[in-house]
Amino acid sequence: MYDKGETKMKSMVKPQHEARAKIIKAMAHPSRLFIIEELSRHECCVNELTEMIGADASTVSKHLSVLKNAGLVTDEKRANSIYYTLRCPCIMDFVSCVEDVLSANAKEHNEILKCCKK
Repeated sequence: MYDKGETKMKSMVKPQHEARAKIIKAMAHPSRLFIIEELSRHECCVNELTEMIGADASTVSKHLSVLKNAGLVTDEKRANSIYYTLRCPCIMDFVSCVEDVLSANAKEHNEILKCCKK
């Protein structure tokens, strides 16, 4: 059972965590991570991203829609193309942190392997 303080805290924190989870879930696909990385370098249109990813335009558009709905990218229509930009480039700090975790995990696994080989 929860006491009144825990219930109050749970109800206050839950919407914030749900909002964060929505953003992280939107990023949780290799193609979408690739798109975020490319958009951190420069704006792109669907055709450019389609060529880079090697998927059909409808699949890339769906990925962009997920990212847009999460608030990660914005779009701007110009002539017959829609150009996408990364809304908050600081999201790359999160990606960099993920890389740090991967590196730490690799170091730990290497240490385990060294011990096993002895």
